[in-house]
Amino acid sequence: MQSLRWVFNVLLIFSCFHMFSESLPQTISETQTPPVCSEADRAALLSFKARISNDTTDILSSWTGSDCCDGGWEGVECNPATGRVTSLQLQRPDRDASIFMKGTLSPSLGSLRFLEVMAISGMKHIRGPIPETFSNLTHLIQLILEDNSLEGNIPSGLGHLSLLQGLSLSGNRLRGQIPSSLGNLRNLQLLNLARNFLSGPIPPTFKNFQALQSLDLSFNILSGLLPDSLGQFKNLTLIDLSNNQFSGQMPISLFNLPSLLDLSLSNNQLTGQIPDQIGDLKSLTTLQLSANRFTGHIPGSISRLQSLWNLNLSRNGLSDPLPDTLGRGIHSLLSIDLSYNNLSLGTVPDWIRSRQLRAVHLAGCKLRGTLPSFPKPDSLNSIDLSDNYFTDGFSNFFANLSSLEKLKLSNNQLKSDLSEIRLQEGLSSIDLHSNQLTGSLSRILNNKTSSFLEVIDVSGNQITGSIPEFGEGLNLKVLNLASNRIATHIPSSISNLIELERLDVSRNQITGTVPTGLGMLLKLQWLDLSINGLTGRIPNSLLGIEDLRHANFRANRLCGEIPQGRPYNIFPAAAYAHNLCLCGKPLPPCREKKQGNMGQ
Repeated sequence: MQSLRWVFNVLLIFSCFHMFSESLPQTISETQTPPVCSEADRAALLSFKARISNDTTDILSSWTGSDCCDGGWEGVECNPATGRVTSLQLQRPDRDASIFMKGTLSPSLGSLRFLEVMAISGMKHIRGPIPETFSNLTHLIQLILEDNSLEGNIPSGLGHLSLLQGLSLSGNRLRGQIPSSLGNLRNLQLLNLARNFLSGPIPPTFKNFQALQSLDLSFNILSGLLPDSLGQFKNLTLIDLSNNQFSGQMPISLFNLPSLLDLSLSNNQLTGQIPDQIGDLKSLTTLQLSANRFTGHIPGSISRLQSLWNLNLSRNGLSDPLPDTLGRGIHSLLSIDLSYNNLSLGTVPDWIRSRQLRAVHLAGCKLRGTLPSFPKPDSLNSIDLSDNYFTDGFSNFFANLSSLEKLKLSNNQLKSDLSEIRLQEGLSSIDLHSNQLTGSLSRILNNKTSSFLEVIDVSGNQITGSIPEFGEGLNLKVLNLASNRIATHIPSSISNLIELERLDVSRNQITGTVPTGLGMLLKLQWLDLSINGLTGRIPNSLLGIEDLRHANFRANRLCGEIPQGRPYNIFPAAAYAHNLCLCGKPLPPCREKKQGNMGQ
């Protein structure tokens, strides 16, 4: 979704430059010297540069010399006939966390009176408000300030930018209500205010957006009813209002949009039935209505959506039966998610099993019996059949699932030895927790599987044996072995899991000491070693893990001083309770230190 919005932004910017270039004179007299940039514009740019205290992108280091229009000032473009700055594009070149700009937006940018494109995005640490002076940029066609840390309200003065076609302020920390003045932007084609903290309703003035093609207000705290005016935007291709607090029913006018490709209303508080008119959205490719309060049956009209490839109706109150027409329609379908409704499917419907799908998610659908077989397994890359009533073993379930990347079979009643499992290369995440699995862990966790596995959760089973040794170059990020019968030590080679973010071996019968090599897992955020038989000290090497958010050493036989540094000395005392003789903050001070202090 994010990449789609990004491509759309780039296309809009390109079209603006294309139109601008066509408006220039075809020839410039060879004797005419192109003017240097306006001194006022140069001063405005240098004022912005002065407000940036740290620039690891190194873009602003090119802003030297007297002529900002000579092509040497990175991100700056001018009208060659006038020497006025028309484009300012400062975009982070990649996702490297070490590349950013830190500072604030200078109000002086509002004096770039001939600016048509402003794109300052992805800089992460540009804070402070959007300057009110931006309302003076009346030639602006594109304003893109996404993925920074901008704060405060959206200035109402932006509603004065009557030529604006694209406005993206997503990925900031903006608060307050969306100003109704934005409804004055009658030429707006793209509006993206996603991933902020905006509240209140969608302004009624939005009905003026007759040219709008893309509307993204997702991941805010917006509320109220979905306005009927949404159905007036005949050019809309994308509506994403997900992850807000919208309530009420879906307005029938919403289904009058012949060009709509993507409709995402997930994670709201919408109620009522899914209207049968949803089948009128003939161009729809993605329909996401998950995590609302929809009830009733899934409308059979969905089968008329012949371009639909992604259907997600999970986490609602939808009930049986599934419409027969679904098996005869939507031949383009690639991904289906009906998880956690009031469906009692019994078995995976044949029309789902027999399709060449990429993702099948039917968690909590009261499926029973043995695990299903998929006649066309090669295309499947994600399966979620967790929280059902599957029994028996795996048999040939893994056979031919050559494209599988993610598998969730947790919270079933699967009884199998791990030796039955034949993991396909390419599987990155497997969740088998809370079943009745037995056998040795080394069957599924070894140097071969660890080379492609990133997430493994086999907690809550009856697995025995030892934790295998780990080689170098592994990509494991989550390892959850909790609540089994593993009776061994933690191998020192666990230090090779340098990508590990979560380690949970709690509630086993693990003995030995806490390996000092755990301190080399610098990305670790969650560590749970509780309820085992570990002895010795908690090594001070763990102080090197700076991102740790949770640690639990409870109910072992550990002794000695707790590492005296953050975060270990500020974790709750319960994280160290029921050990042999641990001491030091957050527990009482160690006896020898206490006596030493008294002697002084």
